[in-house]
Amino acid sequence: MAADLLSPARIVAPEGWNRWLVPPAALAVHLAIGQVYAWSVFKPPLEGALGLSGTLSALPFQLGIVMLGLSAALGGTLVERRGPRWAMAVATTCFSLGFLISALGIALGQYWLVVLGYGFVGGIGLGIGYISPVSTLIKWFPDRPGMATGIAIMGFGGGALIASPWSTQMLASFGDDQSGIALTFLVHGVVYAVFMSLGVLLIRTPPPGWNPAPAVRPVARPMITTANVTARNAVRTPQFWLLWVVLCCNVTAGIGILEKAAPMITGFFATSATPVAAGAAAGFVALLSLTNMAGRFIWSSTSDLVGRKNIYRVYLGGGVLLYLGILLAGSSGIPVFVLCAMLILSFYGGGFSTIPAYLKDLFGTAQVGAIHGRLLTAWSAAGVLGPLIVNAVADAREAAGATGPDLYTTSLVIMIGLLVVGFAANELVRPVDPKFHEPEAR
Repeated sequence: MAADLLSPARIVAPEGWNRWLVPPAALAVHLAIGQVYAWSVFKPPLEGALGLSGTLSALPFQLGIVMLGLSAALGGTLVERRGPRWAMAVATTCFSLGFLISALGIALGQYWLVVLGYGFVGGIGLGIGYISPVSTLIKWFPDRPGMATGIAIMGFGGGALIASPWSTQMLASFGDDQSGIALTFLVHGVVYAVFMSLGVLLIRTPPPGWNPAPAVRPVARPMITTANVTARNAVRTPQFWLLWVVLCCNVTAGIGILEKAAPMITGFFATSATPVAAGAAAGFVALLSLTNMAGRFIWSSTSDLVGRKNIYRVYLGGGVLLYLGILLAGSSGIPVFVLCAMLILSFYGGGFSTIPAYLKDLFGTAQVGAIHGRLLTAWSAAGVLGPLIVNAVADAREAAGATGPDLYTTSLVIMIGLLVVGFAANELVRPVDPKFHEPEAR
């Protein structure tokens, strides 16, 4: 019965189905798994309750991002074959179970269970859930792929906008000791299981041969192919690996700030005349989530008009200038720090939501979900690199007696270098050689 409900044949939309019902299904999953961006809210309580360092408290987040990329890469072809409903069901199970295992680990004082639950099991749910609706959305919206993927992936960026204040309030109500944190994780697991199930029930795929009305068909551009490339062949092209570098550099530059957002802003201005309180730091995390979410929709939709390559020029080149602004302002400019961080996170989010459309432009729609899954290994690498750079450098500088902006100056310079590398890689992207295209009959 359950297997029949999850089969691809059961979720083909009937004639006349409104395609605008599909994005809400994707949002139900992405808003839930987007909670990962609010992990920094849990870092101080976990460090205090379990005696962890900043680097150790980042491990569940880092492993979760690694597993996101690996599960998306390894499961991408399976998701294409089994369909989005099956993928969403798997994601719901793993993501919710990850919270429950973590709750048990915290209650018992066994941090390895938190790493296993949230990082490994929950990370699998992140990866499968992240790619589950992307291919379906592109097939429903071939005329506006950037906008369509932007709507769904916007939910992933905005998940922390809900989770951050919600988690903060639960920790305040239940307490920030072991039992309070464990109960907070338990509630997360149950609530997210119910919420994500709504997406599982609502998702539909377009019927064979479906196309939008002629008035909204896509406009041909030089960088947009009309052919298809298989996932097996895509990884043999230089375009795939150039985009891998682009995504890895853009994500590393943003994820380092996002993972350490709350402690970073308090530490950056700790020695200034206007230190940042814990409540304001939590608000900063929510603000970054808002711009992360908005960037995913606004910038990705804009890419439908200006092209993917041009919009990545904005993400990467603009990021260099913004990091320079933070460096130059130092501890004297809280508004500059906040504004630059917001824009960096909007570019970070836009990079995620634009990449599926970039892949569709270069490789076609036939296996774009599987190709996207493989490309997300760049996210896995960035999920380790970004937090590792920011946390390890900050820990080392703190041990050396540094305070304020000096804790993060080296990290910011490294991020600027990575963005320059990503910008160069994007400039090298060209249309895929026809020898990699599939024959028309296929």
